[in-house]
Parts: sequence; C-alpha cells; structure tokens
Amino acid sequence: MTIFHANPARRTITAFGETHPASFGKGGYCAAADKREGDGKTPLGLWPIRAALLRPDRLPTPHTRLPWRWLRPSDGWSDGAEDPAYNRAVSRPHPHSHEALWRDDGAYDLILVLAHNDAPPIAGLGSAIFWHCRQPDGRPTEGCVAQDRGVLFRWLAAMAPGGAVAITVE
Repeated sequence: MTIFHANPARRTITAFGETHPASFGKGGYCAAADKREGDGKTPLGLWPIRAALLRPDRLPTPHTRLPWRWLRPSDGWSDGAEDPAYNRAVSRPHPHSHEALWRDDGAYDLILVLAHNDAPPIAGLGSAIFWHCRQPDGRPTEGCVAQDRGVLFRWLAAMAPGGAVAITVE
C-alpha cells in the first residue's frame, strides 16, 4: 500500500522519493472533525483513494490499478447539505447544490476521489475533497489537495486500491 504524504504547512506532496509543490485549501487546514461545508479548509487525516476520474479529451487512457472512469459533461458532485445524495457523484442538471466536474480550467482533468466523509456522508461535514490538478498559478483550492497534472498522472500508474494520502503538518 502506497501512502502519499501531503503537507499543507509546507505546501508539498511527497512519494517515491520525490517532493513536489502542492496547493491546499484557501481557508487553511483543520482536524477532520472540525471540517465544515464551505469553510475552504483541507481536512487533516489519512484518506484512502477511492477512484480516479479523467477527462477523455485531455488525457490518454491511464495505466492504473485504481478503479477509474472517464468524466462526462453531465458529471457533478453534490455539496448541498439538504441533498439525499450529499457528498456523492450526481448527474447534472441536479435539483440540489452541486459542483460541476467538467471544467474549462483544467483543475479536474484528473480527479482522485478521497474517502473524506463518505462512509456514510454526514451532511455539512464537508464534500468533494479531491486530489486534483493544480492551477498554473498555484492558487489555493476550496479544500482539496492539488498538484501538477503531469506528476499526478505519472503517479497514477503506481496507484492501486488500498493507497491513501496522509494530510499532516508534521
């Protein structure tokens, strides 16, 4: 099992003897128990990697043992605390608050779905905590972990079920 080490205080991710710049939540970071919807904070903890989602028009077929699928323009993720599908994939249009996963800015060209608040999801304790592509200017995320698309895609080849990202400030 591969553990990827993400440090929001240092703004780095380390694995395979490499350390690369990363972006984290615009609201900083917090203990997982303190995470709230919309706070912009990255939750500390050990988060298993559930699956990968990729843009078929921007990336080649991945070589990975993780479960994965191609993104579709209708893909979304519920962030509405009143939604029975809270913190789950949804199809757009969707009657509750949600985030579009098909984006023009490249941030979601590759998404790794992390196991934050998903077993089962508790409304209001944070949704859509992903590991995704970093913006070229390195700007903070809404609470996710983000890194260079090329490195993330290369590391995807070594990922398998049981892998996780450890978000710590140690």
